[in-house]
Parts: sequence; C-alpha cells; structure tokens
Amino acid sequence: MTVHLAVYDTLADWEYGHAVAHIPGGVRTVGPTGATVTTKGGLRIEPDLTLDGLRPLDSSMLILPGADTWTSGALTAFAYTAREFLHEGVPVAAICGAVYGLADEGLLDERAHTAAAPEFLRAANGYRGAAHYRDADAVIDQDLITAGPTEPVAFAREILNRLGVFEPPVLDAFQRLYQHSDPEAYAVFAAARA
Repeated sequence: MTVHLAVYDTLADWEYGHAVAHIPGGVRTVGPTGATVTTKGGLRIEPDLTLDGLRPLDSSMLILPGADTWTSGALTAFAYTAREFLHEGVPVAAICGAVYGLADEGLLDERAHTAAAPEFLRAANGYRGAAHYRDADAVIDQDLITAGPTEPVAFAREILNRLGVFEPPVLDAFQRLYQHSDPEAYAVFAAARA
C-alpha cells in the first residue's frame, strides 16, 4: 500500500498525524516542487516526490491536509490532481482548507461532504454543492473523505477505514481513545496493534 501525503508551505501539522501514524509502511510525501516546505508549526519537510511525478495508478490514496494557502489558489494543482485520482477511482481525503480547494474546483458539487462550516465553502468561486453539505465530523462519498479542521481523529478514522487498516471494532476503539480519552478503548486498540 502506497499512500501519498501532500505537503506544502503552511501545512496544518495537527490535521494528518493520527492517520499517517497508523498507515502500514507510512506515507510518501508529495510537494508542489522538490523544494523543502515549512509547515504552520515550523516543521521543515523535504518531499519524496513532486506533484508532476504523482500518478493515481501508483497510489492507494491521496491525503490533502489544510493550509493557509488553499484559499489563495496557490494549491490549485493539488485540486486538479485530486480530480484525476477520483476519476481513476483512487480515494482522496481532504481536511480543512483542502476541502475549500476541492470546493473551488467543483469536486463537491455532486458529493456529500463536510468542512469547517458551510459559510467557509460558499466563499469558493467554483462551489455549487451546498445541497450536499453535511454537518458531521467526517463524511465519505464516492471515494472522497472530507472533514473540518477540528476533526483530525474522525478524519483519520475514515482514512484508516477506507484503507482497511483496522476492523470496525478497532476503528471504534481508535476514535473512543483518541477523541474521547476513553480508557476502556485502550486495551482494544493496543491488542489490535500487537
């Protein structure tokens, strides 16, 4: 399984960690170019490959975290790539600002989705999907996973579910442990990872 994580300047560090920490074999990072990117938290990441070298057939999923630069149009090429992935039947997971970028590209017009708030998406010029907005922690529809910025655990749960990393009872324990600090969930989750 090869999962690709998009990386770009102002990447929201807190949005992808729960998912990538549990993906077997980790992830390969994809940058706009080969240049080192700096996340919102100051972490410097050298991409494993560039966006122009990424092909849907070489991937199990593309994860698009949020970043301050999504609303400026600076990351439009990643939205174009998401369109290619979805067209080829390869899942895409987007959270926070990346959902805005997909909305602007028209990728949410016919799919159920969520985000920070419906008002956030209405600011995207290409967005015509308000009828499909769901007030939920995370939504999956037609190989597209979306979540708002305050839901990295629900986002991770849907990613791990779609990739088949854990069975449903373990996914439930994962969410109860990391989102609700449920001590009873620890034993279930720890046993699955042993």
